[in-house]
Amino acid sequence: MESDQQQEQAATAAPQSTATSQQSPAQPEPTSNSTGATQQTEPASAGSSTQAQRPATAPASPPLPTRHTPQAPGPRAARFQKVLDDSLKHTLGKVTWDNFASCYPTIADRAPATLKAAQRQMVDRLTMLCKKEFDSILTSRNVVNKLNELEGLVSEAELRRDEAGLPDQNNIPTPYVHLSSVATGCYTNPKNRPHLLPASDILAAHLQPHLVASQSQLNARLQTTQSHNARLWADIQQQRAELSSLTGLLEKLVKDLEEAGGMLDDAGVQTEIAKETREVESEMMMDTS
Repeated sequence: MESDQQQEQAATAAPQSTATSQQSPAQPEPTSNSTGATQQTEPASAGSSTQAQRPATAPASPPLPTRHTPQAPGPRAARFQKVLDDSLKHTLGKVTWDNFASCYPTIADRAPATLKAAQRQMVDRLTMLCKKEFDSILTSRNVVNKLNELEGLVSEAELRRDEAGLPDQNNIPTPYVHLSSVATGCYTNPKNRPHLLPASDILAAHLQPHLVASQSQLNARLQTTQSHNARLWADIQQQRAELSSLTGLLEKLVKDLEEAGGMLDDAGVQTEIAKETREVESEMMMDTS
């Protein structure tokens, strides 16, 4: 009985050992870490390696809905178009019959009907070309849609302001204050908030840095001009002194000449010189005869 049981156990153990020997090449060998514990690494299949190579990305969120913008011109776009039309009409209104006839007086006298027709055709042609150019610019720059978007933003801001109501006077937020507003004295009083100041003060606050730079440049130029004028004034003073000295010298010479002439008159030298001159002339006349 014991021999029969041992044969049955050997028969059952043989296929198990064969199966383990066939599976052993596919199984990895156990590895030991630094602590001495045995770890068995599992083989990575082809599918798992491919999944490891692909990065795990989160699904993209759906895009936000775009703001609806009406295609028809709103109040601002209509006003802008009206301003363009009025400007064009005012400009071409200068091409009147009187102005046109003054440029061509001869044709206006001989063929006024032809000149009037040319004037109307010119005005109509310029109107058509200008409107066409305006329309192309409005289309290329997308002016109507942008003005409509501005209209929507303004209405939305007004709606939010009405929904929020008036803020508490004790908890008014302090807005950003530019240094130029402090320099111009626009923010000396804490009650003078920049958003409550008039437009002139805000404009002066923004122009203050540019005005300061321009004033420094002008001061430098003024100092240069003043120094140049000082040098010129010194030269003028020196020339005036030289001129006065020369004038005094000339007056002295004239005085000396007058005194010398008076002395000659007193001594009768002029009479003797005149007598000698007449004698010489008479002798020359006798010699020539």
